[in-house]
This record gives sequence, structure tokens and C-alpha cells, in this order.
Amino acid sequence: MGAQPQPSARARPSGAPAQPRLLDRVREAIRVRHSSLRTEDCYVEWIKRFIFFHNKRHPQEMGAAEIDQFLTHLAVEGHVSSSTQNQAFAALLFLYQKVLEVEPGRIRGVVRAKRPTRLPVVLAPSEVRRVLAHLAGNYHLIVSLLYGSGLRLNECLGLRVQDVGLERRELLVRHGKGGKDRRTMLPSSLVPALRGQLESARARHQRELARGRGQVLLPDAMDRKAPGATTAWAWQWVFPSSRISRGPRSEFVGRHHAHEGPAIRAIHEASVKAGLAKRATSHSFRHSFATHLLEAGYDIPDGAGVAGARGREQDDLHARAQPGRRGRAQPAGPARRGGGSAGRKPTRCRGR
Repeated sequence: MGAQPQPSARARPSGAPAQPRLLDRVREAIRVRHSSLRTEDCYVEWIKRFIFFHNKRHPQEMGAAEIDQFLTHLAVEGHVSSSTQNQAFAALLFLYQKVLEVEPGRIRGVVRAKRPTRLPVVLAPSEVRRVLAHLAGNYHLIVSLLYGSGLRLNECLGLRVQDVGLERRELLVRHGKGGKDRRTMLPSSLVPALRGQLESARARHQRELARGRGQVLLPDAMDRKAPGATTAWAWQWVFPSSRISRGPRSEFVGRHHAHEGPAIRAIHEASVKAGLAKRATSHSFRHSFATHLLEAGYDIPDGAGVAGARGREQDDLHARAQPGRRGRAQPAGPARRGGGSAGRKPTRCRGR
């Protein structure tokens, strides 16, 4: 049973306030739930495609049958993957249940795209070195952190100065996937380069402060709670953008962190120059980080996830090696200090 049509804006009583546009209501509902900007853009795009697919009919005039047609079209004619089809379905379900506050009806008969079992691309240590050899400057450091700390690309670019612990050899990831914070290791070999990047960023920040600038976008309502934090060094980006820009969700104008597009292109070009016979992306270094730790005999807790385990990526691949007192990974088995550890076998991830 489809959703019941609602009175249109044209039929509202005279003098009644105009209703916000549908997509504005969608964005507002997403922001109230503190979802990420990527989720917002993704949902809005799918809703627009759904509306245009049905010749710009309003979603209140449609229901389960129209959703069935759209999702089936994506699978049969669009040849999209199952994850893409599920993403579109989640966006439409959010639209009807959370924005329009109606039930679209029971959705049945959708031709589902088959979800294939795929293994992630894992690079050999020699392949990682070859790719790094064709990177320079910040891109070399960024990819080194992806591989050495198991970061996602957006997590690396979103690091703030206060998230870097050079003495403890650790990094803090704020609001990572699923809105979770976590701590991960920082290889000692990357400390000099990271310290140099921080010094360069601080020099730029000092110059901008002298010009009356230096503001950065703060999370949540931090700019109102602590107005001076917008120019504080601790809140600055480790990898700041080269230009001033406007915020994606506000009227804030300042310096944001570096965009991921140039980094993605740099990784692709380096992979081609390195002569890799596989498609390496920024996420390949994260998978390689986890796999190489296992192969080196480090202890990975059950459930932490490993690249390639059962052909799917787990939620958290950080801290797969238990951080020691100095934030370094501890070897598994008898080499670990502490009572009762002698003769202990390395913990193995399920599916390996």
C-alpha cells in the first residue's frame, strides 16, 4: 500500500507559512541526527535520482510500487552493485520514515543485485615501498601514515594538532567511521617527518594570525563554547588546505583540511609509475597494514578484524596489534611481558 498523498503547498490556507523545500527538510533531518556530510550528500543525491526517475513526481504521491520500480531499474538496467542498491534503499527509507513520516508500504518484488564475495587488495611490502618511492612531500607522509597507522584517507587528512602524540607514538582519530573515536599507533620512523609537517603548518598559522586570519571550523558548538579555540594552535589541521574556502554546512569562511581528491590522484599516479599489476587505492594501504601485522606475528584481538577475513572489511582495523606502554605493537606469545603469558599462542582472527 503506497503512501497517502498529502495536500500540496499550493493548497495551503492563505497566510500559512511556506513549507521548506523537500531536500532542505532532508538535510535538516540528517543534521539533527549528526550524520556525516558524506551521508547527507549521498542521501540527497539518491532522493533526487528517485524523483527524476518518476518524472519529478513528489514522493508523497508515490509509495512502495515506485520504490520497487526504481530499485529494480538500478539492478537490471543500471547494473549497480548490491551495496549501491542497498544505499539507495536506505536513502528512500529515510525519506519516507524520518522526513515525510509515513510508511511507504511493504516493498516486495525488487530484483536484488547479487552481493559478490570480494577480497580486498593487499600490497606486498616491496610494492608499498615502490609506490612510496614515487611520492613526495605531503603525499609521501600521508600514504606512510595510511600504511603505518592503518588510517582511512579522510581520517588522516582530518587530523588536528592535538590528535598527534609524538612522545607517546600514537594518533587519536576523532569521529571516525560510525562516529567513533579510537587510538592507533604512530611508527617511530614517521616522527621526524610528522614533526617537520607540524612545524611547517605552525609557521603558516603564525603568518595568518598576523594577518587577522587563522580560523578553523570546529566540531559541534565548540566555537560558541570556546570562541578563542577557532585560532588556537591545538585545533589547527595537520594537513591544512592551500586555500581559504567556505564551510560545506555553514557560512564559516576559513582554512579547512586538505581535500582528498589530489591525494587519490597522487596515489593512482604513483601506483602506475610503480608498475603495479593490481588496482591499489588509499584503502589498500589500510588492508596491507593489518595483514602485514598478522604475518609478522603480532597479536590481533578476536573481532578486531583483518583485511580479507571472510572477504569483507571489518569496522576497526586500528590497534590490531595491542599498544604497549609506548604505543608500539607487542609481539604475541612468549615474547610478551607479564605474568601467565609464557607459552601463549598468538591470537588469530576468525576466518584466517
